Amino acid sequence: MEKRERHDIQTPDEISENAENQSAISSEAVEDAGSEVRQLQQQLEEQKDKYLRLVADFDNFRKRTAKERLELIQTAGKDVILSLLPILDDAERAEKQLQATDDVKALKEGVDLVFAKLRSTLQSKGLRPMESIGTDFDPDVHEAITEIPAPSDDARGKVVAEVEKGYYLNDKIIRFAKVVVGK
Repeated sequence: MEKRERHDIQTPDEISENAENQSAISSEAVEDAGSEVRQLQQQLEEQKDKYLRLVADFDNFRKRTAKERLELIQTAGKDVILSLLPILDDAERAEKQLQATDDVKALKEGVDLVFAKLRSTLQSKGLRPMESIGTDFDPDVHEAITEIPAPSDDARGKVVAEVEKGYYLNDKIIRFAKVVVGK
């Protein structure tokens, strides 16, 4: 006969004791697992809340910057316009004087003062006229309207007349000079 070892065979008392131990272990494992699940659900809810708040903050930021950008675009020229209003007032006063008097010298002085004020105001805002006459033709700066025979050999390929003045605003070209080039 074969000899059986003691640890392979369990007595009924050992079987019931093992079953009680396993049920105790199982109920502890279930409690631990339930506790862990509740903790993970709480963390998930916290993360969802943070995510929703972040999305809402970003949406508010996007709306606010769009509104600010629109306001900036609508009022971008406000500063320049406000600085030009006194010149407009001077021009209107000069217009009234033109209608009321025949003194040409006084009228010329008044108009010259208005133009000088306009030029200085625009220069204070960064506007600078281009100097084109007598310079080499540069297609990056000039727009050639026509070519005429050069009055001298020195004037070939150079700007001989300016039809419309070009301007820089803070060293950036805002209007190209329309010029006549000698050929």
